[in-house]
Amino acid sequence: MTITIHNLGYPRIGAKRELKFAQEAYWRGESSEQSLQETAKRLRSIHWQDQKVLDFVPVGDFSLYDQVLDMSVTLGNLPSRVTELPGSELDAFFRTARGRSPADQSAGGVAAGEMTKWFNSNYHYIVPEFSAETTFTLNAERLLEQLAEAQALGVNAKPVIIGPVSYLWLGKEKDGSNKLDLLEQLLPVYDDLLNQLADAGAQWVQIDEPCLVTTLDADFRHAFDIAYHQLHRSKPKLLLASYFSDLGANLDILRELPVDGFHLDLVHAEHEVFRLIDWCDTKVLSLGVIDGRNIWKTDLNATLDKLEPIADRLGDRLWLAPSSSLLHVPVDLSQEDTLDTEIKSWLAFAKQKLSELHVLKVALEEGREAVRDELDANTAALASRRASTRVHNSAVAQRCAAVNADMGTRKLPYAERAPLQHAHLRLPLLPTTTIGSFPQTAEIRKYRSDYRAGRISEAEYIAAMHADIDQCVAIQEELGLDVLVHGEAERNDMVEYFGEQLDGYVFTRFAWVQSYGSRCVKPPIIYGDVSRPKAMTVPWSAYAQAQTKHHMKAMLTGPVTILNWSFVRDDQPRADTCRQIALAIRDEVLDLEAAGLNVIQIDEPALREGLPLKREHWQPYLDWAVEAFRLSANGVRNETQIHTHMCYSEFNDIIAAITEMDADVITIETSRSDMELLEVFENFHYPNEIGPGVYDIHSPNVPTVDSMVALINKAAEKIPVERLWVNPDCGLKTRAWPETKAALEHMVSAAHQLRKKHRAAA
Repeated sequence: MTITIHNLGYPRIGAKRELKFAQEAYWRGESSEQSLQETAKRLRSIHWQDQKVLDFVPVGDFSLYDQVLDMSVTLGNLPSRVTELPGSELDAFFRTARGRSPADQSAGGVAAGEMTKWFNSNYHYIVPEFSAETTFTLNAERLLEQLAEAQALGVNAKPVIIGPVSYLWLGKEKDGSNKLDLLEQLLPVYDDLLNQLADAGAQWVQIDEPCLVTTLDADFRHAFDIAYHQLHRSKPKLLLASYFSDLGANLDILRELPVDGFHLDLVHAEHEVFRLIDWCDTKVLSLGVIDGRNIWKTDLNATLDKLEPIADRLGDRLWLAPSSSLLHVPVDLSQEDTLDTEIKSWLAFAKQKLSELHVLKVALEEGREAVRDELDANTAALASRRASTRVHNSAVAQRCAAVNADMGTRKLPYAERAPLQHAHLRLPLLPTTTIGSFPQTAEIRKYRSDYRAGRISEAEYIAAMHADIDQCVAIQEELGLDVLVHGEAERNDMVEYFGEQLDGYVFTRFAWVQSYGSRCVKPPIIYGDVSRPKAMTVPWSAYAQAQTKHHMKAMLTGPVTILNWSFVRDDQPRADTCRQIALAIRDEVLDLEAAGLNVIQIDEPALREGLPLKREHWQPYLDWAVEAFRLSANGVRNETQIHTHMCYSEFNDIIAAITEMDADVITIETSRSDMELLEVFENFHYPNEIGPGVYDIHSPNVPTVDSMVALINKAAEKIPVERLWVNPDCGLKTRAWPETKAALEHMVSAAHQLRKKHRAAA
């Protein structure tokens, strides 16, 4: 018996974030397109070498920005506002991703493509745009070049593409048309692509259809039948892949599909495997047995217990893989030379996960004795984690058990506390603010790294941070913002910063994961019970408030986002861990209020991200997620104004749950969608205040005053102007100061212009 092992995708940023630095140098005009492409080619070669243990290695999973945007390029479906401009194909690619390319430094750029979350992950993709006039034209050059590169290096390559049904599902109609009407003209382009890949030597093509794990309507279900009965005539063998969840009601779709194999996420869909086996008389069945989304070691013996009877039935038709692309985990654990030794022994990053896969292959082919040392080491590591006294804290358990409903309820309902807040804060119509962070310069980052390394004293570090806060306050006062922020110079990341100060967390040096484009995050690892030993933000916010007569908004990351943007322990329910974090944030909120901060923002950009992928499973998650937010926020006085922030996720279908959070003000991303996300408020009465983002901070473009006035006017058609705030889409950490000042100056001017208009009308 021969077991085939393969991978669905590999981290593309590089073990030392080489891609990030090459991208940003190119965008700044400091390097050439040739230099960027050479870095990309070198990284692909390294990544294929990392995967040499596999029988099939993915090709086409590497991207200079985003794999969905790559698919749009392959299908000739970039927005006309981009393709009509002069420049290279790469210029069009980056204009779609971020609003401009290096060729546009002296120009105004264009509107970037809308960005949203990739299913229930923290990865963001560029949303394909469709209309009734959309046409598709094959551009297979990128895939064919990467396939040739891999073959020249002796790689047994398996091209990876996004399937036609999921591609349409992921996109948006811009004119009210039905995107499924495009399937008929899309399929011949896919057929041509598949045949070109086969002619170039691809025996198998992995065709990802992740929308299969969501709740699909009858039209999308039928689209699979249409698509794959047409594509089965193409030359290569097709491995249809889904991941992140079970298939549920969509499992039946696979029964009649004429493809050559299926990939099932066994981590989340173990209960479906034997039904699928019964239908796979001649087909390959790939099982995702290694968790592609978390960093804990796999229990190899338990996995073999499951796989051995399956291998007996399938024989050579059994393939093994991670559950999903490894894009969502760090590259290499061996780099972590300062990580706690015991905790490190419990972990596996991308390279280590592929080694686990190889151990499973050998054990199934040759017997467990052939890998006895590896299996024994794995068993010992798992036993160490289960027995560790560092994991459980009885005081945390007792505090969680004492939580009651009153702790999550404000003293007065919003309608009664809002007048008290308005009288206390005395803010103008359309108050202006920002989401929290200001540009983090190289100088700021150097102060942080020098302090961590012991090259400067604590007093020197505090002085440097205070100087930056002073500058941020002065700039905001000069610009005329109404509610200020301290700028967050001391924070490396909105989750990592808090995790570093909470018990139950451990941190890495190099465990970077791509969030979008060149934006990388280093998620902290929750290994045990979470608690807050001391105040985390109070000294910085209190200092900032002392520097101004304006109201200073204290900034915190909410419990659901801290949970969803961490690597979470898998030995207890996520809801239990979230409640522990909520209690820690509650302590911080109360200390901020006691220190004189009257406006406190608790960001929850990842609230929707944590939703189960099937609608019928949403409510239990929303119940505990909303409870956690309320627990963190609702111990304050009526006069204290609680804000929250959400960005880059479709939240319209959970608006009722967002209302239940009972934040006084919610700020949301709406500019990339041209305020489209506010359509929900036409039929849903949202009672509290809203700050729809009026410009896109993920693009370097500086918006005009008129463009922001137009967006605020659009928002005012849905929400009474008395309940509107004016703010950017998100934090300004990644932007440069010149563009930040210019954009905020325009934003304040837009607010003043509209205040004058409404005063005149009154």
